[in-house]
Amino acid sequence: MHRRTMMAAAAGMLAAAPSAGQAQTKWVMANGYPDANFHTVNIKEFLAEIERETGGKLAVQLHSNASLMPIPQIKRGVQTGQIQIGEFLLGAYGNEDPIFEVDFLPFLAEDWKQGRILSPAIEPVVRAHLEKQGLTALYFVPWPSQGLYTKTEVKTVEELKGARFRAQTPIIARMAELLGATPVTVQAADIPQAFATGIVNAMITSAQTGVDSSAWDYCKYFTNLGFTLTRNVVLVNTRAFRALDEQTRNIILAAAKRAEDRGWAASRASEEVMTAKLKAQGVVTGNAPAELMAGLRAVARKQEEEWLAKAGPEGKAMLDQYRALLKQG
Repeated sequence: MHRRTMMAAAAGMLAAAPSAGQAQTKWVMANGYPDANFHTVNIKEFLAEIERETGGKLAVQLHSNASLMPIPQIKRGVQTGQIQIGEFLLGAYGNEDPIFEVDFLPFLAEDWKQGRILSPAIEPVVRAHLEKQGLTALYFVPWPSQGLYTKTEVKTVEELKGARFRAQTPIIARMAELLGATPVTVQAADIPQAFATGIVNAMITSAQTGVDSSAWDYCKYFTNLGFTLTRNVVLVNTRAFRALDEQTRNIILAAAKRAEDRGWAASRASEEVMTAKLKAQGVVTGNAPAELMAGLRAVARKQEEEWLAKAGPEGKAMLDQYRALLKQG
């Protein structure tokens, strides 16, 4: 290498490294999704931006695909400081706090415009509830619209009676009960085995999760429902976050805003791309028949009533604000 080039490279390395007076802070992050999943891809870019823009003062090691801890343990891991930062499906914690599952109410936000309008109505309240638990939400990114995976075509809700239904959240577990199905808790990484062994034979989830778990090996039909645009949250242990200097905190918050915008775009793109991949692998895709949708909407109305009874005035205020914003367009 030419001497001048070597000197320039060395200078670049020194600029990227923390100075002798600045100790490097190392964090650990966990999520539950494969490296190719758009959530994980987005997180990697988010963390790379933080390390680059802090000049290496803060480095975060990501453990993806539940390799460090199972998804249900990630929230607790961040709360206790076992890890500093994590990602999980917020609605999975509805039994802990009904506010966390508001975006999983069936058909509350059925398209991308409605999903965006829902954000300012619910996210400030969700953030406040997380802060009470020592958690600071950095950004929220939704999954693509959810659909119904089954081995046989389903045209009415009566055909779901007796099904063994994957229930990754309390909302879906309750829906299964109201449909006369049996809810079974199965994490994303265990979906193929659960179908193969007959533990479940139906589920509602995104096309992305279907591709991640090779749904064509165990399901013939993916019926688009427009069910929810439910969010994953990326959050940090509040004590660890506040221990950082102000400049580093601001860098993280700015990178989080960019990650949220990227994530929404990636999720929307995923809906089309992953549905096409399912179809290419022989899965029959399409919209739900009117009779099936009517039955599911009737169940959804019952679930909203039940949720409001748990969430109280604060929950009602969120939904009222959301529906007022919808009317404004």
